[in-house]
Amino acid sequence: MAQIKAFKGLRPPKEIASMLASRPYDVLNSDEARTEARGNPYSLLHIIKPEIDLPEDLDIHSEPVYRKAKENFDHFRNAGYLVPDKEDCLYVYAQTMNGKTQYGLVACASVEDYLNNVIKKHELTRKDKEEDRMKHVRITNANMEPVFFSYPAHAEVDEIINKWVKENAPEYDFTAADGVGHHFWTISDDAVIHRLIGVFREIPSTYVADGHHRTAAAALVGNEKRKLNPHHNGTEEYNYFLAVHFPDNQLTIIDYNRVVTDLNNLSKEEFLVKLTDHFYVEEKGSGIYKPCCLHNFSLYIDKTWYSLTAKEGTFDDADPIGVLDVTILSTLVLDQILDIKDLRTSKRIDFVGGIRGLGELVKRVDSGEMRAAFALYPVSMKQLIDIADSGNIMPPKTTWFEPKLRSGLVVHLLD
Repeated sequence: MAQIKAFKGLRPPKEIASMLASRPYDVLNSDEARTEARGNPYSLLHIIKPEIDLPEDLDIHSEPVYRKAKENFDHFRNAGYLVPDKEDCLYVYAQTMNGKTQYGLVACASVEDYLNNVIKKHELTRKDKEEDRMKHVRITNANMEPVFFSYPAHAEVDEIINKWVKENAPEYDFTAADGVGHHFWTISDDAVIHRLIGVFREIPSTYVADGHHRTAAAALVGNEKRKLNPHHNGTEEYNYFLAVHFPDNQLTIIDYNRVVTDLNNLSKEEFLVKLTDHFYVEEKGSGIYKPCCLHNFSLYIDKTWYSLTAKEGTFDDADPIGVLDVTILSTLVLDQILDIKDLRTSKRIDFVGGIRGLGELVKRVDSGEMRAAFALYPVSMKQLIDIADSGNIMPPKTTWFEPKLRSGLVVHLLD
């Protein structure tokens, strides 16, 4: 059963919250972070991307960068940019995008739940990325950024959160530069907190939706601290880490598309003929064609769009991995035709989040940077949960969640 915990959050004063809150560390590179934080001393990017305050030629994984993270974090606390709540709280974090609002419960998740697979995953993590975030957690002794979890929707949780939101004014309420609204409430009522924690004990599992590396890093550092403490009793703050829990029926996964640099020495005509072995291929013209359903793909090449529909027998709807369109494309096209074997390491393929639109695929192919592009129908939350429940792992770059959580609205200290 899922364990959550209230905690004394470290939060910005209302008047600087919108300036302090930043995009997550992994959605922008160092140059983009420098640009985004320029002229804004409050931006959390000074802590989660601390290389922006150091010489540009410095290795971003070198010790001076991590030390700068701690230095900047200490400065934020001393300057009053981040102030601790006086009592343990839970929080509601809602996001509005394109007229739709989703409501998440901010609470500490359990390290033990992660280690025992009560918190379920659907992606592999890379050790180098884990270690980077582990170093950051160790030196700041905090979870600076929340991870994005989901759980099977529960009517009582919905009811409690809806009632709280209607009866209480938000602590923070702002619209970011990308047009996404961010709304944040503090739940300080002991009875409400106790009930929410109790209801979550009825939920068998929670799921990592976005942020597998941050989740792994937070849990592994917590486990390290357990082993190093001869007086460990299980109640210490390091036994928990910061997460925002959203009900699965409020979330939307958008498409995650692929572009390739070449056709493995095939002409376009030869490539299209090979596709017909496993797909019904239909030319759609120059106007953007978006996949219409599961097992339907878009191909863009030489200023022309094609519909590719997988033929019966090329996929297994009873197999939680085999049914995925990313599996079909990876196996039948990228591997068998284009000889792209390892999506994690190949330099011949790149991935484009659907938030950029299919026009981004056109741009990258028409520029000559890429030879062809493939658009996929989005994975569903049910597919994600089925795969996580079965203990399987999705292929790389399968899910893209929007909107992204803003970091800095609340921070969790490990002591």
